[in-house]
Amino acid sequence: MRNLQVQGICLLFIFISVHSWAQHTVPINEPDLNKPRLFANLPDKIPVDVNSLLSLVNSDMGRNVSLKLDQAIFTGQVISKADDHLIRSVTIRSGNFNGATLTLSSSVLSNGAVKYTGRIISFQHGDVYELQNQNDQYILTKKNFYDLINE
Repeated sequence: MRNLQVQGICLLFIFISVHSWAQHTVPINEPDLNKPRLFANLPDKIPVDVNSLLSLVNSDMGRNVSLKLDQAIFTGQVISKADDHLIRSVTIRSGNFNGATLTLSSSVLSNGAVKYTGRIISFQHGDVYELQNQNDQYILTKKNFYDLINE
């Protein structure tokens, strides 16, 4: 009789373990390739002056700033700033490009040169600008949103 209880409890545990799941499937977000384009009227590549990048990185919190983008001007307010000895970073919320933010960082390399990285991005739109260094000239290059962001 005692052996039947042990076997019954073991059978119950096996039944519960077979019918229970430890992990749930995570829903996958499909990319929305039909998002509106925020920068449709701007060119694919826009050269940027290094002095204007330096000015933006050195901006104070809450300050209104602007960056010339070919025939348009990106204006906004500095909403975040980080300043280390080797790395400086600012985040600027746009006032004229709906929902866009410009994140810009500068870092001092071991040889003393300054390198800039950044992007202008809006999560509601399908295009972004990424700052790239091409032949010692900084250029904002237009890309698709899902080329940079994976959901």
